[in-house]
Amino acid sequence: MKTNPTNWIKRAAMLAVVLCAIAAMAAPRVISVTADEDGKFKMPGQKGKPTITLKPGEVVTLKITSVKGTDWEKDGAVHSFTINALKDQGWDLRLKEGTQSFTLAAPSEPGEYVVECMVRCGKTHDDMKMKLVVAP
Repeated sequence: MKTNPTNWIKRAAMLAVVLCAIAAMAAPRVISVTADEDGKFKMPGQKGKPTITLKPGEVVTLKITSVKGTDWEKDGAVHSFTINALKDQGWDLRLKEGTQSFTLAAPSEPGEYVVECMVRCGKTHDDMKMKLVVAP
């Protein structure tokens, strides 16, 4: 039995499309955040206090760039990215100067959460907050 080369090419192309779709589903979305020296969280394209919006259970990679302010901790942490209500789920990140990546899962229940810096980072530290929204 002879194999039709056209059918083989079509099947290979279809397999490539399926594998790319699977790979895209498996790779978490990357969200960039800056914990800046001026005591503010910042995100590209957002002004004021930024907001991260996730779906329940969504897995994301936070790529956080931290810039040292006037104060920092003895362990070298210059900021933190902390959600007090979700600390037990890994949302308590101590940030050193430079860029770090963290892969986390959103809570399974919708809600709004305050992200705060818990490392005394300078005179505007108390205002260093942003929001995480989990919505279906």
